[in-house]
Amino acid sequence: MNIIVVAPPLLLLLSYHLCDALSAPSSSSNTRRDFLESSIVAAATGSSYYPSYANAAESSTGSTAVSSPPLSLPPIGLGAWAWGDSVFWGYDKKNDDDLREVFDYALSKNLAFFDTAELYGLGRSEELLGKFRKEDCTTKEEEEKVIIASKFGALPWRTKREDVVKACKASVKRLGGQPIDLYQIHFPNAWSNEDYWDGLADAYDQGLVKAVGVSNYGVDAVRACHAKLAERGIKLSSNQIQMSLLYRWPLENGLLDACKELDVKVLSYSPLALGFLTGKYNKSNLPSGPRAKIGKQLYEDDAYDNLLAVMTDVAANHNAIPLSQVAINWAIAKGTTPIPGARTINQVKQNLATLEWTLTAEEEKLLDEASAKVTGFITPDKNPFPHADKDTGLVMYDS
Repeated sequence: MNIIVVAPPLLLLLSYHLCDALSAPSSSSNTRRDFLESSIVAAATGSSYYPSYANAAESSTGSTAVSSPPLSLPPIGLGAWAWGDSVFWGYDKKNDDDLREVFDYALSKNLAFFDTAELYGLGRSEELLGKFRKEDCTTKEEEEKVIIASKFGALPWRTKREDVVKACKASVKRLGGQPIDLYQIHFPNAWSNEDYWDGLADAYDQGLVKAVGVSNYGVDAVRACHAKLAERGIKLSSNQIQMSLLYRWPLENGLLDACKELDVKVLSYSPLALGFLTGKYNKSNLPSGPRAKIGKQLYEDDAYDNLLAVMTDVAANHNAIPLSQVAINWAIAKGTTPIPGARTINQVKQNLATLEWTLTAEEEKLLDEASAKVTGFITPDKNPFPHADKDTGLVMYDS
């Protein structure tokens, strides 16, 4: 169950489409791998249309260096995982107007930075963002204020650099045809990781993306990818990792320090720890679905109750602001760009209002001390990402 909580897009994709694909009859024109890839495209676009793309250019690592400008991001973003995910987050198309309100409010505050992925809602999240940008931005200037980060799903049968470019083109199409501001590898694979890095560089060289990054990469993987891209004159701009008051591993294993050393921005996803840092739930009011088991584990840990109490005290020091703002502000204090999810106008207002105040050094210390004692949340060993690349031995994931 914990695996479903941490990476539902991948597992849902496999469960809903992989089994059918594997059992489908083969044909002379399509290999099993080709059929699987076509199934993914169909699932991601929500139709039976399979785009036909030319192969990516085989740029060599010895090609002319590309000037890769630094990535400029707001201090906070908005995660769009729930925009289309009906199983884990209960997405319903009838609530699209609520999501449009979230988009418009963020745009009005000049904080329209959204993180999505091809696996979020099997492409629905990207489609919604592309639709809102096209329909709600009335000027070119407004369009340029919208910053979108998306991600390539490193699924096991995707083994070539061309796979990254092909997926990127499909994401560009769903997002409305504009270059993606930040394109990331969603998670490590058990093989072909270096091929993906070449694919990122190819996408950059072809003008499909403005900057490239990774997600769920550990210390060694970040260093290796950073060096590989540098051979092409391209900067590794970001590493998107799970980090919150309930998931402190990147602080403790050197990952955050390594990213800082390499000038790689850290985007902290799930800063509200699946909602368990909002104060919304208690022992008698647990979330539904896969998160319920996590909640039961947390409420058996007295240290979790103590953390919520400390957060409540900090909130009281700042006009009784919501606990969610305490959690997000802590992530900002650690030098990361948090990307909390938002599905309603109230959520986005609360999240973005975090920027109106800052933690004191003493408050940050108290939160650190309280959070370090909580043991009932997800641990890295429960996450489904491959630990190492089986071909190179490179450690890919550590937290």
